[in-house]
Amino acid sequence: MDLDNPVIQLCQQGMRAEAEGSVDEAQQLFEQAWRIASDDYEACVAAHYLARHQADPQQSLHWNEECLRRADLVGDERVAGFYPSLHLSLAHTYADLGRPEAAIEHFRLAARHLDRVPVGPYGDWMRLAVADGLRRSDTAAVRPMDEDLAALVDRILADLG
Repeated sequence: MDLDNPVIQLCQQGMRAEAEGSVDEAQQLFEQAWRIASDDYEACVAAHYLARHQADPQQSLHWNEECLRRADLVGDERVAGFYPSLHLSLAHTYADLGRPEAAIEHFRLAARHLDRVPVGPYGDWMRLAVADGLRRSDTAAVRPMDEDLAALVDRILADLG
């Protein structure tokens, strides 16, 4: 990641503002990053942060879909590690919207990309979030967990142990 990139810098400033409790300032910084994005990579990064700051789940879905669309347009190693997070965000958004089948699909897509997540606390959190999401979404769909899904959850949890 190019830390000298103006979009990346704005998003970092936005994350600092967010951590300090300045949510409105963070939102403004992420919107500014979106406005100045000059390519699909920059737009992908900015859309990711905009999606996190939407009160309306439909708007969150819009920005998460835009983020994924832009990542697909980039299509190179710069975004390869983004996919687990992108699909996890979409899964949570679909769950919030009461669409369990779409949520499960995106939890599964996130799981398929987990090998791109680095080892360590973030990777552990991501793996647990995906496994938990698969379990909760399957229950929300009111059907027993199928064998493939159970095996996927077991594999994710085994990777943590």
